[in-house]
Amino acid sequence: MPDSGFPWPIETTRLDNGLRVVVSEDRTAPAVAVNLWYDVGSRHEPDGQTGFAHLFEHLMFEGSVNVAKTEHMKLVQGAGGSLNATTNPDRTNYFETVPAEHLELALWLEADRMGGLVPALTQETLDNQRDVVKNERRQRYENVPYGDAWLRLLPLLYPPGHPYHHATIGSMADLNAADLATFQAFHRTYYAPNNAVLTVVGDAAAAEVFALADKYFGAIPARESIPAAPDGRHVPRAGAPVAETVTAAVPAPRVFVAHRTHPFGTPGYDVLTVLATVLGSGRGSRLYQRLADGERLAQPDLVGAYGVDLRHAPAPLIVTATARPGVTGERLAAGVAEVVDELATVPVTAAELDRAKALLSTAWWRQMSTVDGRADILGRYATQFGDPAKAAERLPAWLAVTADQIAELAAEALRAEDRVTLTYLPEETA
Repeated sequence: MPDSGFPWPIETTRLDNGLRVVVSEDRTAPAVAVNLWYDVGSRHEPDGQTGFAHLFEHLMFEGSVNVAKTEHMKLVQGAGGSLNATTNPDRTNYFETVPAEHLELALWLEADRMGGLVPALTQETLDNQRDVVKNERRQRYENVPYGDAWLRLLPLLYPPGHPYHHATIGSMADLNAADLATFQAFHRTYYAPNNAVLTVVGDAAAAEVFALADKYFGAIPARESIPAAPDGRHVPRAGAPVAETVTAAVPAPRVFVAHRTHPFGTPGYDVLTVLATVLGSGRGSRLYQRLADGERLAQPDLVGAYGVDLRHAPAPLIVTATARPGVTGERLAAGVAEVVDELATVPVTAAELDRAKALLSTAWWRQMSTVDGRADILGRYATQFGDPAKAAERLPAWLAVTADQIAELAAEALRAEDRVTLTYLPEETA
């Protein structure tokens, strides 16, 4: 096959029912990673069905036609493997890493819950997992200091009706209101072979994987019409800064500054990735040097900046800092804004650029060094860009970013009039 630029082989096929299969053979160790990406996340959820994709992340472990409740996990772990699943606005993925001799088991399990979850889904299981999600919301968002920041930032960044307006945890009111038939219909709509990518990386030949994929997934029928997610590419500018202040049971003032930039995978987002690293990654970053070490406004380990890799809309840059004792939220917010604003006027130095690219290179190769990390990357690029080999473009794109491009992006996308600022204040200092 043609050289893709990816350091490992990539072979692909598509089954008659539309399932795309990606294989990257690596005989280094006798293990395989199986990763199944479904093109469904919170951005696909219709009004009144927020949180459905995330709930199915839980329901898919609760049994299917040939696998009893909790047996999926027991079978994989009993075979010496590990497994998990995640949901984000753009997709849901399910993944296992197992000894190579158990590849067939992993594929059978994934196929059974793709094609056999709905007949096994009961009201009892649904009610139980709704309660699990409610508890997750309390533990991760509501009862943790600053835990609801993402729930607050999304509506400030994206207007009502935008596919990224709500978080993946969804609305408890929506989850409570939906009946069993509604959940079954959601699964039938999106969890179909022609809406998924199966990736296998590790100690297995492509021909073997293709044959097993056809054996276990081939009889699952395609979904004739899968609704497209709403178009989120265009977000009207607010024309003025947006700010929200929250008084809560938090130990110190914390500030989140956010800007919409460019979709993940675009040249603009590649520049943003390097910019965020210069701005907020580690002790050499501008935020640390200015706010933690210099002006001593922020706690040293609680400053940072990162892009959120959203593919289908202007993705956000998030900048955060937590105040040292005696520093007000207002002063901290002003300090963060000053550092962000200077990205457009104070050129990034060669040393800053080299450091950022070294950090990004290390992080990239760390993910590439594992079969499960590679499987997730290939699944992502097959799902979101139509070609797993495009993963090879990402690191070179970061390494090609210049200081001038960072300044241009900062001037265009990080303007004060388009800024979202979320400030948390401790209750006793309100």
